[in-house]
Amino acid sequence: MINVLIVDDDAMVAELNRMYVTQIAGFQCCGTASSLHQAEEMIKDPLRDIDLVLLDVYMQQDSGLDLLPIIRASGRAIDVIMITSSADAATIQTSLHYGVVDYLIKPFQFPRFEEALTTWREKRKLMDARPYYEQSDVDRLLHGGAPEVADTRRLPKGLTAQTLRTICQWIDAHPGVEFSTDELANAVNISRVSCRKYLIWLAQINILYTTIHYGATGRPVYRYQLIAEQYSLLKQYSQ
Repeated sequence: MINVLIVDDDAMVAELNRMYVTQIAGFQCCGTASSLHQAEEMIKDPLRDIDLVLLDVYMQQDSGLDLLPIIRASGRAIDVIMITSSADAATIQTSLHYGVVDYLIKPFQFPRFEEALTTWREKRKLMDARPYYEQSDVDRLLHGGAPEVADTRRLPKGLTAQTLRTICQWIDAHPGVEFSTDELANAVNISRVSCRKYLIWLAQINILYTTIHYGATGRPVYRYQLIAEQYSLLKQYSQ
């Protein structure tokens, strides 16, 4: 298992990221830190296995950027993915200077989060696979492969065209409505678990826009809305 340390002083955001991590096979959360001091203690603990750090920049008393040189100075093989609302050039440049492997700007959707972790894992496997590299291997490590374009005509395993058509017909009839998984599942009379799989896929191919809302219990609620520019593509699945 790949051990992920989450560093974020917002308890709800940290929990959301922890839930995201648990949804990706092969990854597990090995701890959360709400301050840089706490994160530093965990990183320096030789008994705690950490492979990857998910790091916020804006914290109440700290800047997440200050943890980057500490990680590098530790001598441990720990990589970092920044997860932050900070989008200014100076912060991004500093992050890249310290070798962060990806940079996610809040808010983002789960598919982008999953892509960041799985792409990092594949590069890690390539680095660990051999003592020497071909030029093509170095090119893949530094520049990555050509981006894959989602084939919107082929459904992922477990999804059916009939159920997708039912869901898209409802969305087509309510183009300006923002809805949750539960609301759509009840409206089209399918299970919540099944409905969520279709919504995730529709968001992944950029037909739906996702927003996150926090309720009184702190559990995040995902709400979806049709991206207006993708109405014509949605119609293909509604017919």
